[in-house]
Amino acid sequence: MKKILATLILVGASGLANASDKALYLFNWNDYISEATVQAFETSCGCKVVQDYYSSTEEMMAKLTAGASGYDVVVPTQNAVEALIQQKKLSELDHAALPNIKNQDAGFMNRSYDPNNTYSVPYAFTTTLIGFNETRLKELGIAADDWGVIFDPKVLEKIKGKITVMDDAEELFAAALKYLGYSANDRDETHLREAQNVIKQAKPYWAAFNSSSYIKELTVGNIWVAHGYSSDMVQAQSDAKDAGRAFTINFALPKQGAVLALDNMVIPTDAKDKALAHQFINFMMDGKNAAGLTNDVGAGNPNAAAIAFIDPELTKINAIFPTKETLANLETIQTTTPRERRLLNKLWTEIKIN
Repeated sequence: MKKILATLILVGASGLANASDKALYLFNWNDYISEATVQAFETSCGCKVVQDYYSSTEEMMAKLTAGASGYDVVVPTQNAVEALIQQKKLSELDHAALPNIKNQDAGFMNRSYDPNNTYSVPYAFTTTLIGFNETRLKELGIAADDWGVIFDPKVLEKIKGKITVMDDAEELFAAALKYLGYSANDRDETHLREAQNVIKQAKPYWAAFNSSSYIKELTVGNIWVAHGYSSDMVQAQSDAKDAGRAFTINFALPKQGAVLALDNMVIPTDAKDKALAHQFINFMMDGKNAAGLTNDVGAGNPNAAAIAFIDPELTKINAIFPTKETLANLETIQTTTPRERRLLNKLWTEIKIN
């Protein structure tokens, strides 16, 4: 599988109002849509797709909270959807304009964060796991299916400076909590401080906090272990193979459990063209179009009609399409209360400045 490189127009929120042609303004995760699908939509709608990108939920929320406007479609994770609904920043969807909603897998619909999918529809899902240089770790006798590969100093001594972790408080604390045997959503202050201590002890061994370029760093061999999204690790594996690297990239779900993120398509209340936004969402729920999220991006797919068009080899990968047994060990990150958020931010700041 060859990764399709995005060549979309990148603009900041400040430039959204400068376009004169018909355009759909999409605020999305990095490397999270197939270029071929974008081109097909542009042909279908007679418009341009203009993308702005983010690499963490915190970055996306901060930008929207700071007043960034004019996006037609945003792709937030489930806990961010709930927060945006509470902040009254989302428009209700017109289901009559979304006939392809019938293609969605019922298991991903009508979730507690948005009952009846009033404001959102599933886009794709990922797991947060460990991507690794299989060749190097095998030489060192290190198992990658354990959170100890980024938290255990005894293991880290062997690979110091060759590890990156996500620059994302919720994701990194979730991993540390799972490593300690707690829920990824545990908000007990004592347990969070335990997790903070685990992170602080491991931090000197890490090369960087990195949520944006770890695909490249892993692919070229600069790092040997990366904490990140399953879709990114699929791309890194493919890129290394296509480049003929002298090593193999692989990925694994830690045995202690991990995070499952369900990303969704939503329409902000201040969208420039809500009719075009509905057209895009409906287009992305067509089975063939949705399949590109898996075939070209490596994401899990909540669209039942897409399965027939997905490379069968990808559907066999547990990190992309988890089995029932694996799903039982995965958690989605829940929305935090203001008090919980303040505590998490305080603990995160202490980690970053020390």
